[in-house]
Amino acid sequence: MLTQIINGHILTPQGWLKNGSVLVKDGKILEVTNNDLALTGATVVDAKGMYIVPGFVAMNIHGGGGYDFRDCTEDAFRGAVAAHMKYGATSIFPTLSSSTIPDIYKAVSVCEGLMAEKDSPVMGLHIEGPYLNPKMAGLLYSDTIKELDKDEYTALLESTNCIRRWDISPELEGAHEFAQYITSKGLLAAITHTEAEFEDIKNAYKAGFTHAAQFYNAMPGFHKRREYKYEGTVESVFLMDDMTVEVIADGKHLPSTILRLVYKLKGVERMSLVTDALSYAADGGKPAIGSRIIIEDGVCKLVDHSSLAGSIATMDKLVRTMVKKADIPLADAVRMASETPACLMGVDNRKGTLQRDKDADIVILDRDYNVRAVWSMGKLVPDTNTLA
Repeated sequence: MLTQIINGHILTPQGWLKNGSVLVKDGKILEVTNNDLALTGATVVDAKGMYIVPGFVAMNIHGGGGYDFRDCTEDAFRGAVAAHMKYGATSIFPTLSSSTIPDIYKAVSVCEGLMAEKDSPVMGLHIEGPYLNPKMAGLLYSDTIKELDKDEYTALLESTNCIRRWDISPELEGAHEFAQYITSKGLLAAITHTEAEFEDIKNAYKAGFTHAAQFYNAMPGFHKRREYKYEGTVESVFLMDDMTVEVIADGKHLPSTILRLVYKLKGVERMSLVTDALSYAADGGKPAIGSRIIIEDGVCKLVDHSSLAGSIATMDKLVRTMVKKADIPLADAVRMASETPACLMGVDNRKGTLQRDKDADIVILDRDYNVRAVWSMGKLVPDTNTLA
C-alpha cells in the first residue's frame, strides 16, 4: 500500500521543504518529493500545515508506561517501548541501569528476542554500570556497583551482539582496557557517574570513550580545592572537540542557559537529546510509599532531595524544551533527537532522517510541537493519529 503525506513542512537533510510530500511503501520511504499532488491509488494523509519530521531515537531510556527495563522481562520491555512510541520514539535502545551480571544476561535474552521480530523498534541494549565510581554512583546504584572484571564483560559480549552501548566511570582501574575492547566490538563507550578531570578525560578519550552520558549530571564542573581552581569533567569534555555529549533536556535536569551553551559549543552533530526516563514517564503513576524516589516539580528526585534521580519526560518533551525554553531552531532540536543519536548508535543507514530507502519512521508535530501522528516502519502507531 502506498501512503502519501502532504500539506506539511517536511524536515529533510537539506532543510525544510514546503508543499512537498513523503511517499511510503512497504515500511520504507519511497521518496521525499516537492510535488504534493495526490497520487492515484495512494492513501493520502493531510498534515494540515504541521511539521513532518523523522522519528525520534531514544538512546538513554530506563522505562515508561509503568514498566522498567531493569525488570528484565518481555512484558516490561514491550510495555515501556509501546508507551514511548506514542510520543514519537520509533527507535529505542532500552537502558539497563546498574544491574547484576545475571540480570544483564536476562535483559540480553529479552532484547535479542524483540530485535528478531519484524519491524521491531528495539535496536539494541544500552548498559549503564555496574562499573561505577562509588562516590558518584548515588544511592540508587549502591547495591550493584563493582570493580571492573575483564573475564565477566568479555564473556558477556562474546555471547551476544545486541549490546550497542556501555557507560562506566572512566577513572576506574581497567577502564581504558574496557573501552578498547568494547569499541573493537562496535559498541559506543561512554563516560558516566565520574569525577574525572582533564588528564583523565584526555586519556579516556584516547582509549575509546568518545561520548559523555547525561552531560553535566553526575559529574563535576569547575571547582576549587583549597586555594587552587581545577577544571571539572564538564570543561574537560568541552575541550575534547570531537567528544559527543547527550543532555537530559526535560527542562529540569539542566537550565535553558546550559542547554544553549552545550548547543553553542558542541553543535548539532555532537549533541543528542535523551530522556533518561524512568518507569513513571508516559504513565502518570507515582512511586510506591516507602520508595527512595519521589516525583516533584515534574522530575524524579531522591526522597531526601539530595539529587535528581531521573526524568518523566518523553522524546517530544525534549524537542519542545529546546525550542521553547532554550530558543533552539526546531530543525536543530529535531535533529538532536533523531539524526544525531542515530549516527552515534550506528543506525543512521536506516534511521534518523527522512530520505529515500530509509525506514518510514515519521512523526507529525503541531505548531506547539505536540505529537499528532506517528508511523513506525510505515505503520501508524495505535492511538497517535489526532489529525482529524
